[in-house]
Order: sequence, then structure tokens, then C-alpha cells
Amino acid sequence: QKKISWYDFLLAHSRQTFILFDMTYRIRSVMFLSTFVALLAGITSCNKGGGGATGDTIVVGEFASLTGSEATFGTSSHEGTLLAFEDLNAAGGLFGKKFELITEDNLSKAGDSATIANKLISKDNAVALLGEVASGRSNEAAPICQQNKIPMISPASTNPNVTQKGDYIFRVCFTDVFQGKVLSNFAHNSLKAKKVAIFTDAKSDYSKGLTKYFKENFSKVGEINLELNYNGKDKDFRGQLTSLKASNPDAIFVPGYYADVAVICIQAKELGITTPIFGGDGWESEDLLKLGLDSMEGKYFSTHYSPEVSSAKSVAFVEAYKKRFNGKVPDAMAALGYDSALVLADAMKRAGTTDGEKVKIALAATKDFQGVTGNITMNADRDVEKAMVILQIKDGKFKYLETVNP
Repeated sequence: QKKISWYDFLLAHSRQTFILFDMTYRIRSVMFLSTFVALLAGITSCNKGGGGATGDTIVVGEFASLTGSEATFGTSSHEGTLLAFEDLNAAGGLFGKKFELITEDNLSKAGDSATIANKLISKDNAVALLGEVASGRSNEAAPICQQNKIPMISPASTNPNVTQKGDYIFRVCFTDVFQGKVLSNFAHNSLKAKKVAIFTDAKSDYSKGLTKYFKENFSKVGEINLELNYNGKDKDFRGQLTSLKASNPDAIFVPGYYADVAVICIQAKELGITTPIFGGDGWESEDLLKLGLDSMEGKYFSTHYSPEVSSAKSVAFVEAYKKRFNGKVPDAMAALGYDSALVLADAMKRAGTTDGEKVKIALAATKDFQGVTGNITMNADRDVEKAMVILQIKDGKFKYLETVNP
């Protein structure tokens, strides 16, 4: 055999060499294209929050005030939410997968909920978000969920603006439209008030909204003889309280959050104000009693739930909650957190998927879902029309007074 160089060999077989290189190029191109398509599909899935559904678990994000001025709200709602997912997972989960709850603390601060919502969606690939209790913080996160087509359910935000952010935004509680009307009737019928003074937190969407709907209704049957504002987290309310006392109202309406309310009631007592003081669901916290002590005696407020309600669902929930959290009795925020998780899981089950758009449609169609806090049916605005509870603080405890149906 005559020896020839590789160069001469390739030159002599140039056609075969071209075919060989061409085949290699094509194979590599197909492999690259397949890899690129798979990568693109993964990115698209992540952008839609689908990563949490296509993995080993169904990822649900939660944003709550676990620390800061409204920490008991977030802690209670989180505990209820956590218990619900533990119950769901113990029953087998959904679609052969377990739920994974990723919870972030917004520190009870304005602005943090928007950052958290972006993180839960883009980084954690959550297929849905649960939160918040405070209406202002729900209003921050809602537009982000709407833009990313991720369903969001607020357990306890009552300001009507929350669900008006878009058709992916829902709640499992009544709104301030209903709460304002019921509190107006309560002041007129139960407290026999003809003149009511109002003390509103000017920094709070919740407080301003509840004031609006209370005024609209009470003005039809009585007189708003004075309306003053305060800024949440203030420490001295004596100036405004002195003016409120001088106006000689039959009752004083304080639609605020529990930490501020406790200080307001302490200072009202110091000023000798004996006029009935009442408020909304922002009052409900054990810290209201710890901070306000005997100054809270006899006060009234509205809320979503009482553990004294004896429905089968409520009794089972109270027992399970106490067992899970060392004998702690659940409040309304815990019950609403529990219901928000169960309503979401029910919608996913009916949709047959965790796809955001299909879950949104299923959530909107929710009807006669029996929750711990009562019957849950979504109306056209993705709000729930359900009963409200009136509690009175008596002997240092929250006492069930009455239930008011829509």
C-alpha cells in the first residue's frame, strides 16, 4: 500500500468529506435547536408561575405581616393557612403532588408586599398567592399578580379597591360596603346613637374606606357631628380625643388597627370619656386586650368569625387549630387564612390544573363553598357576601354578641 498524507486523502475524497462535515453540522444544529426550545419552554413556564406546578410540588406563595405593628394579623392568618395545607397534604395533596407553602414577612411595612409578590412569582414560581390581611398591602401586590396572571386571594382585606385591581384578584371575606352598613345599623339600633363622632386613621386604606361606608349609611338615620383624623402609630391622641369629647356624641367610631385602638382607648379613659366606643374587624387581636387592659372593657367591634359559633366545620377547625398550636384559640384571621387556602385548592381541583387562567375561572365560579367562616360564593366583583359577627369585650375577653347576615 502506498502511504499518503491526511491532506491528500481528504483532497481525494473531497465530496465525502463535505458530506461528513455537513452531517455533523446538521446534527449539532438540531441538538442546539432542541436544547434552545426546551430552555425557552422552561423560561416561559417560570414566567407564568408554572414552575411550581410542573415540579414535584404545587408552590403557593403567601405574604403576611409576621412582625411589626400588625404582626398578630399575619401570624394568625399564616397559622390558619399553614394548617389548611397540612390538612390537604395529609389527605394526599392534589394531582398526586403535595402543596408547598412559601411565606414571606412584609414586616407590616408599606411597599414590601410588592417586592415580595415579584419574588414569589419570578423566583419561587408560585402558581397562586395568598395575602394580605391589611388592605393597603393587598393593594400593593394585586397589580403585580394581575400583570403576571397569577390568582391572588386575600383572606381578610375588606377595602373594595382590592379586587378592583383585576380579574385575577379575589377575597374570602366581606367588604367594607357591607361592614359599614352593619356597623351603622348597630350604632343606631343597638347603641341608640343619634350623633356619632368618627376618628379615622388617615394613613390606612382600610380605615378610610370603612369610614366612608359607615358615613354613607349612618347619615341616613343620624348625624356625624365630628370627624377627626390621626396617623397610625402615633403615640399621643389626647388633643383629638379632647375635641371628640367636647362634641358630646352618643358614640365614637374608631375604624383602626388594634395597636392604635388600644392606646386611643387608654387615653380616652384617662380623659374621662365614657361614651361607647366601637370599631371594625381591624380591632381583633389578643394584643388589643394585652395593650389596652381594662380600658377596653365594654367596647364593641365587628369581625368575620367567632370560635363560639357551633357549626360542625367551626368546631372541627377549633379543635384542630388548638391541637396544632399548643392550645391557642383561633381568631377570625386564622379562620379566614384557613378558608383562603381551601378555596384555592377547591378551585384548582375543579379546574383540573394549576394553570393561572383556568384557576381564575374556577375561582370566579365558586358557589356555596362551606368554609369555617360560613358560606362562600363569589359575586361578579370576586367578593364574598357573607355574615358578620359583632363581639363585645367583657371581663377581659371577646364575647359573641350577634351574627348579622347580608
